[in-house]
Amino acid sequence: MSERALRIAILMGGRSAEREVSLHTGEQVSRALASIGHEVVHVDTADIGFIETLRTGRFDLAFICLHGRFGEDGTIQGLLELLELPYVGSGVLASALAMDKVVSKQIFVAAGIPTPAWAVVRRGHPYSVEEMVGRLGGKLVVKPVSEGSSVGMSIVHEPAELAPAIERAFEHDRTVLIEEFVAGAEVTVGVLGNSELTALPTLEVVPEHEFYDYESKYVPGMSRHIIPARVPDVAREECQRIALEAHRALTCRGMSRADTIVTADGTVYLLEVNTIPGMTKTSLLPDAARAAGIEFPELCGTLVSFARER
Repeated sequence: MSERALRIAILMGGRSAEREVSLHTGEQVSRALASIGHEVVHVDTADIGFIETLRTGRFDLAFICLHGRFGEDGTIQGLLELLELPYVGSGVLASALAMDKVVSKQIFVAAGIPTPAWAVVRRGHPYSVEEMVGRLGGKLVVKPVSEGSSVGMSIVHEPAELAPAIERAFEHDRTVLIEEFVAGAEVTVGVLGNSELTALPTLEVVPEHEFYDYESKYVPGMSRHIIPARVPDVAREECQRIALEAHRALTCRGMSRADTIVTADGTVYLLEVNTIPGMTKTSLLPDAARAAGIEFPELCGTLVSFARER
């Protein structure tokens, strides 16, 4: 290892709907960092006592392996700022912006980045199914605004399915995103770096289900990863360009992963940006990094280096 051994708090578990995924991510990141000489300590943020552990633990750095609320949304980042403890990944603002699917889409539009048309429904406020279908089309995507891993997400095929899909999403959030369905190849692009950025190779996701849902993400064999994506070269380059632009627009640091759709005519639409991508055996960012010649321990070590750089 090119740098001294560090004492690193692996923040994992937590209280979000993605707790189990976070535990898997934390275990694998821990093994990778230990293999290159770092001292790792597991810290489950589900127990509020973790704050005292961080305050008194004499850690050099925190590696955030939390997904969803209280991990990816800027809250844990704000705590670490108060504790003056360096951490892997984006800061408070970028984390909060990326986690909110509506605000991030507004930023994409302002930055000139194509994204599917959308509408917003808030709990307790009236909405018109006919108006949404007329504006966005008969096939729609319904998502809680601030959840990850496709939790609470549905594909709506006909108007009668829209209201039940919105109610399912309301089980996870007070605000729901209704998005135009765009058919095409699901292509994801990882970005690494702080000021100097690198776009990783394009990765096409081919899920066994209709869309890349929770099971497709985390159950081995439920999706295939194809690198590079089976889209024209010009579309691959556009996916990478958009991923870099979105990383900059949201002021991300260290790493991000942009999820895009490439239509049959090669048009690229940005769906969302993840600031703490999964790091499990079936995750996308590690696969794309491996295709670029970066094995998992090196990837984790590089992310630690980016955090120390700041």
